[in-house]
Amino acid sequence: TYNEHAACLRAAGWRVEEVSEWVGLAGADLAVVVNPNNPGGQCFAPNDLMALLGSVGRLVVDESFADATPEGSVAARADAPGLIVLRSFGKFFGLAGLRLGFAMGNGPDIAALAEMAGPWAVSGAAIEIGTRALLDVAWSAATVARLRDDVMRLDQMVGWQVEGGTALFRLYRSPDSVAAQDRLARCQIWSRIFPYSRTWIRLGLPGSEAEFARLSDALLGDL
Repeated sequence: TYNEHAACLRAAGWRVEEVSEWVGLAGADLAVVVNPNNPGGQCFAPNDLMALLGSVGRLVVDESFADATPEGSVAARADAPGLIVLRSFGKFFGLAGLRLGFAMGNGPDIAALAEMAGPWAVSGAAIEIGTRALLDVAWSAATVARLRDDVMRLDQMVGWQVEGGTALFRLYRSPDSVAAQDRLARCQIWSRIFPYSRTWIRLGLPGSEAEFARLSDALLGDL
């Protein structure tokens, strides 16, 4: 899953154990689940996650890629004791540089997090832009519909075996992920590869017709 959770916990002195199935987290002092998962896109049922909550000391559910599939979210139940839900802003809205995200939980937990974050954790510009974007429900609905079409278009264009993904990124199995990344980078297209796989490569969805055309040219070797 997303590597930074384990890296941050280890840096804070935790002993971290990674499991292959969510049920393997039972008994942990702190359990972290990314839902949908990154990079594979696996989704875990909200009821299963809430059941897991009763068997761990604390459950953190990272929903950074959940905007396009709200039916899988546990955010509405974030006031349950021991549950923290993390949400991203920049991924769905395409504004990563805004550095805006959210933690949801019960009152005492959020008060403790707010004290640790301090009074200036988010800029005024980020608050204003984020508020306007989140209130634009028509744009969000139209974007979810467009992303569904773009996912199918990208899968057909790339031609590699689909290993997984979400409405915001796709994970493919290529013959050589390092060579594929280098080829795309020479065309100013960045991708994500993984140290534990020589074949997996992750692509974000192109944002316009021009970007789809540029990716197609790069894959065909025309650039």
